[in-house]
Amino acid sequence: MKRTPLILIPGLLCDSLLWASQVAALSDIADCWVADPTGSDTVKTLAAELLDRSPFAEFSLAGLSMGGYVAMEIMRQAPARVLKLALLDTSARQDTPEQSERRLALIDLARRGRFVEVSKLLLPALVNSARSSDPQIVGTIQAMARNVGEEAFYRQESAIIRRIDSRPHLKAIRCPTVILCGQQDAITPPSLHRELADGIDGARLVIIENCGHLSTIEQPDEVTAALRAWLTD
Repeated sequence: MKRTPLILIPGLLCDSLLWASQVAALSDIADCWVADPTGSDTVKTLAAELLDRSPFAEFSLAGLSMGGYVAMEIMRQAPARVLKLALLDTSARQDTPEQSERRLALIDLARRGRFVEVSKLLLPALVNSARSSDPQIVGTIQAMARNVGEEAFYRQESAIIRRIDSRPHLKAIRCPTVILCGQQDAITPPSLHRELADGIDGARLVIIENCGHLSTIEQPDEVTAALRAWLTD
């Protein structure tokens, strides 16, 4: 059976470990490529670099959190190349001033030699409180942060702070789209995903119970099932 080309974009301080369960479980129907959104400090350039490096001419596209910001920029730059779109635990909105201030505070902390503390400070917002002490989840989050590293963290935060408001562009998305988030997502709550789903014609909204922001590692089976349905519909 021919497999669907699928590009997966990780979020802030995340790498291929974020999508490991999905890559393995969808291997029968998807030829997966996990992008590396760390090489630039603007979302626009990150999207252009991904398009240039992509092993596929056309592909289905999924992005989580910051990966969703890059995915929405790809939809502006090369919509004809995207067969299907999945936006997970993300938002079409720009940062609020308060959100940007929190990001700048984390950058300052890291520049003062305390980068290792960043993922620990972010942890309560990244997963549902019931799973915040799960050693496998915590270990994965900390490993991804180490893998991404301090310099890439600065570039990613800068790109996130400077991203545009994607809401006016949602109506231009025409490919089959699924919007997915955890019910307990503290960073991008379900209301922001309803906004995304309302803005994209025909988009399907999936909300996963007992799940926080990093849905792919907190509830991997449920996320994989939703992505399988999206790919095979």
